[in-house]
Amino acid sequence: MTVELAPQPALAPLAAPRPLIFSGIQPSGIVHLGNDLGAIRNYVMLQYEYEAIYCIVDYHALTSTHDAALLRRRTREMAASLLALGLDPDRCTLFVQSHRPEHTELMWLLTTVTPVSWLERTPTYKDKIANQPDDVNHGLLTYPVLQAADIVIYKASLVPVGKDQAAHLELSREIVRAFNYRYGETFPEPQAVYTSAPVVLGTDGVKKMSKSVGNTIEILASPEEIRKQVMSMVTDTERIKRTDPGRPGVCNVCQLHRFFGDDYEEIWDGEATARTGCVDTKKLLAQRITERYAGARERYAELMAHPADVDGILEAGADRLKPKAAATMAEVKEKMGLR
Repeated sequence: MTVELAPQPALAPLAAPRPLIFSGIQPSGIVHLGNDLGAIRNYVMLQYEYEAIYCIVDYHALTSTHDAALLRRRTREMAASLLALGLDPDRCTLFVQSHRPEHTELMWLLTTVTPVSWLERTPTYKDKIANQPDDVNHGLLTYPVLQAADIVIYKASLVPVGKDQAAHLELSREIVRAFNYRYGETFPEPQAVYTSAPVVLGTDGVKKMSKSVGNTIEILASPEEIRKQVMSMVTDTERIKRTDPGRPGVCNVCQLHRFFGDDYEEIWDGEATARTGCVDTKKLLAQRITERYAGARERYAELMAHPADVDGILEAGADRLKPKAAATMAEVKEKMGLR
């Protein structure tokens, strides 16, 4: 007897896995405008396109921060800031570096294939020596090896960076090549996802916005504090009188208006023709920054009022990554003769 089977519907093809990206951010506390424009906005967009892993790198912070209570506070503030500005724990993995000890274990193994000369030539090492000559610790030298371990422990293939950071990523690629050459193909060479993130100048109009310089605009601060910081900004130093034409191309206030409305060219024209003064342009920028981040400011306050919720998100992120980290370490140890 022959049994005829009913035709079966064709199976839908399996969706291709999304490429995995990794990026780390220092626990510098509450974020400022430069953090958001330079990195966080991009993080938020990328979480919809990739399997995104974002790490608050507290191990790295120990090379310059030696106050335990301060480090804990800044780590939680950074996490709450990232969540308030749009990182979604259901779409990305957010965790703290020290919550996955495999990072430092892999770092040690990678140091054994990394020549000291590679580390001594890095721009970051030279800058750190200049900035903290009384605290040139070993961590400053081996910082790039830990960066490489952060990326490859999850076998991330893509790293979002600005073009000014290309040299740092290239060192990670060199370390990967050295390991793969000695022990066999193990890690993918991480590729840069170049971003159009701007270099945001601080309120001094000269240096990159940075807490260490003290030239920041604290976007999650009170409207009064935001206004005070914006009104302190240096504008066009050659514009002496209100009736003098301005130079929008060199005025940092005018440049920042590009990110807070489509009418920035009209604002620039007002400055160039002296229809408006620097004070007017600053007041408008302060208003727009305050309005843009009003929701994030409320969300941040809510998160900080419930620190256990923030800690729970970070712990869940670290737990989610445990199988990936453990699998990588098992493979590496086997290849290096440690198992």
